[in-house]
Amino acid sequence: MPPPTVNLLCPLPTTGEAEHVEALLLAPGVRLERIVSRGDASPPGFWYDQDEAEWVLVLAGRAGLAIAGEAEERLLVAGDAVFLPAHCRHRVSWTDPERPTVWLALFLPAGASGNPLPPSSVFNG
Repeated sequence: MPPPTVNLLCPLPTTGEAEHVEALLLAPGVRLERIVSRGDASPPGFWYDQDEAEWVLVLAGRAGLAIAGEAEERLLVAGDAVFLPAHCRHRVSWTDPERPTVWLALFLPAGASGNPLPPSSVFNG
């Protein structure tokens, strides 16, 4: 029998001092996490430099994402997704302090690649 259906937006963890990270799926070389941020940011001067690739989607809230080599940070809002190849240095500049920012993060082997969907491939059902 399959596990029960879950809603990634409800319930959310109660307010805490730190970002809440929960593994949703684990398989060899793959990890899917739900991350709930409330005004959290990467520590000053800290950059993620991961051995694995990461595809991240903002489900709710908003955040600023800085990527090394880009002049301006990216504003991410609900529905925005970014693929970060392995060793793509990045940091979370800020997350919304007024409401939770809910992320879905998929971690993949270093050789994984990702491309945005061109507008013509979006389903208009």
